[in-house]
Order: sequence, then C-alpha cells, then structure tokens
Amino acid sequence: MIAVFDIGKTNKKLFVYDEDYNIVFETSAHLEETVDEDGDPCEDVHRLTKWIRDTFYDVTSRSEFNIKAINFSTYGASLVHLGNDGLPAAPLYNYLKPFPEDLKAEFYGNYGGEKAFAKATASPVLGSLNSGMILYFLKHRKPDIFRRIRQSLHLPQYVSSLFTSAYCSDLTSIGCHTNLWDFTANDYHPWVAKEGIESKLAPIRHSDSAMEINVNSVLLYSGIGLHDSSAALIPYLSHSAEPFILLSTGTWCIALNPFNATPLTSEELAHDCLCYLTYEGKAVKASRLFLGHAHEEKCKELSKAFNAAEDAYKTVPFMESS
Repeated sequence: MIAVFDIGKTNKKLFVYDEDYNIVFETSAHLEETVDEDGDPCEDVHRLTKWIRDTFYDVTSRSEFNIKAINFSTYGASLVHLGNDGLPAAPLYNYLKPFPEDLKAEFYGNYGGEKAFAKATASPVLGSLNSGMILYFLKHRKPDIFRRIRQSLHLPQYVSSLFTSAYCSDLTSIGCHTNLWDFTANDYHPWVAKEGIESKLAPIRHSDSAMEINVNSVLLYSGIGLHDSSAALIPYLSHSAEPFILLSTGTWCIALNPFNATPLTSEELAHDCLCYLTYEGKAVKASRLFLGHAHEEKCKELSKAFNAAEDAYKTVPFMESS
C-alpha cells in the first residue's frame, strides 16, 4: 500500500491506496491557526508537524495496512524556516500576510520594475503570495530571524523531511509563483544570489526520486513531496492523449493548461494568470480564483448571522420556489 499526505490550507488529509490505487483508508483534520510575531494569522507548524507524525505512526501500527511507500502534496507559496537544530526558527508565515508597500517598491525598483520582473518569473506581483518575498522581507526587516535560518524548505519538502531527515527543493514548489525562478533562463532569478537567499535554499532534487527510510523497523520508500496543483496534473498527463484544461478546486480554484506554450503576456499577468512548473520542469499556464476561500468566509458570515454551526448550510432542506 501507498500512503499519501494531502496538506491543504483548510483540510489536512491522509490517504492509503492499495496496489490498484483504490482508497482503503482516509482520515482528515482541520487544525486551528496561530499567529506570527506581528499578530497575523498563520499555520501552526508545530501542531501540523505533530498531526502528521501521529497520524502516520497510527496507520503504520495497524496490522491491516502493509505500507511500502509514502509521498506528500501540500499547498504552495509557503516556506518552513529551520534553524541549526533542525526545528522551525520562524513561523510558517501566511501567504496572505500583508507585505510592506515601501519594501515592495524597493525590491522591484532594484530588479527591473514590476512588469519586467513579472514576465521573467511568470507571476503577477502578489506580495507574500510570492513566497520568496518572505525571505527578502526577513532579511531587510527582521535580520535577527533571517540570521537564525539555516535552511528554508518549501512546505512539501518540509513534510517529507520529517520522515527522511533530508533537505531538498523541487521544481513544482519553486515554480509556484515564488518570485525565485526565472522562466526564461530556467534557473533561479539573479536576485536570489545577489541577496544571499540562495544559501538558505536546499539543493534541487528530482521530484520523482525516492529515498529509503526506516519507520518502526520497517523499510519504506519516501518521495520528496510536490506542490499540490502540479501534482494534480500528473495522472492526466500520463494517460490523456488529447489536450485538456484541468480544473483544480480547493482554497484556490485553478485552471491549468499544459498545452499552451506561449509566453505570458502583460495582459494575462494583469488578469492574474501565471505559470506553474511540472515535475519535469515544463511551464504550465494557469488562471486562478480565490473561490474556496470566499466560500469559507461566507460560511463564517452565515454562521454568525444565524448563530449556527459553520457547516449548518449543508443540512438546510431544499425548498422549491412556487
């Protein structure tokens, strides 16, 4: 059997698949957020870490599951910053964290302007949602925290490292509107080295590679993790001979088109289009709508207005209009 963690912004899940890719076990959790040192909401990386470890060791201790491999997909645009002790040295900053306007202006002023930079990195200007900007923010506004960071791992690779103890980066996460990758040069953007950011990033490893690990005296194979939207494309690209657009739903609803190889235009960037990278390093055009988040916020509004549980709308009976 194969275990797969799917770590979403809202829901965290573990699936166990048999050899025919049937789901034989599934469990999920909704974890409470915490706040960073500025009081902004963020994922509680310690709570997430504990849930992942507890859930996996619970499953592997069951006699009915003969798990031989494990892999991970998680939401993107998020880095876990580790210190010399291998533990988080900073919060897992939320990609919705407000980014200082003066620092943003300084950055794009130094590196060619917003339009040229957005074209090179295949992403609109998104503040903290360009996750590499968090490292720039820490270097220039929180140098004490920046100095404590030995390694910054994209979230999928952090989750993988909990089992492998190996630090690495992968292209699906690097290519997820991070501001780190130059899609034209097919390498890190020059600012990454110039600002001393590259030394904080782990070596790039092929996303389809695996490592042998020992869990409860049992040898397993572990993947290094993938960005969830890029991972969603893999089975369709493997089995479909016809062009398609994949609609990936969740906190973000994303339309991914792996068959449009034309460079992003300024108009497309202005309409929030961007590019992702497949695990093979190929660019995939995409457009996004923050629909899952909007749904969650509306559920909270309904709950407050009617003094009901947030999922009460699921049990409201259908009423035909007269």
